Amino acid sequence: MDKHSRRTFVKTAGAGLFGGVAMAAGAPALLAAGANDRVVIGAMGMSRGLGVAQELAKLNVRIAYVCDPDQSRLDRAQKATGAEHAVADVRRVLDDKAVDAVVIATPDHWHAPMAILACAAGKHVYVEKPCSHNIREGQWMIEAARRHDRVMQVGTQSRGTPTVRNAVQLLRDGAIGKVLVAKAWNSQRRANIGHQKPSDPPSGFDYDLWVGPAPMRPYQTNCQHGTWHWWYDFGTGDAGNDGVHELDIASWGLGVDTHPSRVSGHGSKLVFDDDQQFPDTQYVVYEYPPKDAASPKRLLIYEHRIWSPYHQEGAENGCAFYGTEGYMILAKATGWKLYGPRDKLIREEAGGLSMPDHAADFLAAIRDHRRPNADIEIGHRSAVLSHLANILARTGRPGLTFDPDSQQFIDAPDADAFIGRAYRENHWAAPKGG
Repeated sequence: MDKHSRRTFVKTAGAGLFGGVAMAAGAPALLAAGANDRVVIGAMGMSRGLGVAQELAKLNVRIAYVCDPDQSRLDRAQKATGAEHAVADVRRVLDDKAVDAVVIATPDHWHAPMAILACAAGKHVYVEKPCSHNIREGQWMIEAARRHDRVMQVGTQSRGTPTVRNAVQLLRDGAIGKVLVAKAWNSQRRANIGHQKPSDPPSGFDYDLWVGPAPMRPYQTNCQHGTWHWWYDFGTGDAGNDGVHELDIASWGLGVDTHPSRVSGHGSKLVFDDDQQFPDTQYVVYEYPPKDAASPKRLLIYEHRIWSPYHQEGAENGCAFYGTEGYMILAKATGWKLYGPRDKLIREEAGGLSMPDHAADFLAAIRDHRRPNADIEIGHRSAVLSHLANILARTGRPGLTFDPDSQQFIDAPDADAFIGRAYRENHWAAPKGG
């Protein structure tokens, strides 16, 4: 690391510039079993959720539950984690008062419903990115976390990665002057998912439970594990899947702490001939209003091409920050380089994404009764950028004006229609607010 040892970083993670905001006084007990006992975890979604659970297990937590509607995944996860219970229905986890916290790594459409229910049940929440399926759900998640005084950490691991944090600190310290423009890119090769017709779900897969509060639609094989990302009812496209990581870093380094006031650009399918509903190509510009009369407007640029067999600026996914005195190229997987005038390399640091540090911060936030590095409010701002890009594409408009305070569009009722979503009628998990 550049300045501090990893031990010092974990000890101080969340302090000062990057978070560490104390939670409300007079809160309910932080841990069901007491502050000196191991945190008891229930993990939902046994693909990515298995990886998060295993990282947490290294930090001396107890994995009490694994949960997934796919029996084969559930069996593998229980064997891999040694969890005491393997269940299909999240309600089994939430009803157990011994569980202190949950990991939610389900398809996107389940993130907010589960998180809101978990907070109401007194559980702390680690929710994978993007934190929400739509803008309104993110608002409800913040409300739920604050109302029930629960820690809610979002799985944008860059917030806990030393090299990324060091880079952002340099930007804050003026290493490239005033940062006026940030660029985030997601340039990689995704698979064509083909065209399929409805069929029966496979044995051992509870499709009704998997769909949950989303509108019911017939099962088909290219709308299940992994490929749900590309369907409106369940995912948020690659802007929400991978792009949100870079959007989070870009907005962080740009120094903005609000939503943009204008979004413009293009999103469509230019390459894939398949059932994917989201764009395979997006170019979006977000405009942030000046903080005051003496401040400039700032821009964030996002682009993705999920058909690219090549990298950009040496990185499949990355960010660039352009300031009045230099620029920085940052890739969360490899590190960063800072350049001055005439492209002179001034400083650099190598390092990859750190899940252990991010997981440690979640547990420290629970024990210290503070907000984590990737608090839900931060995660919501980043997820909104993904949602805005997708709404722009779905409306077909070249640009939209957005009110950062009300989080509504101005004079665009067709865009406002996508701020929330319809839920399955009378479903037990359909959220009604935080």
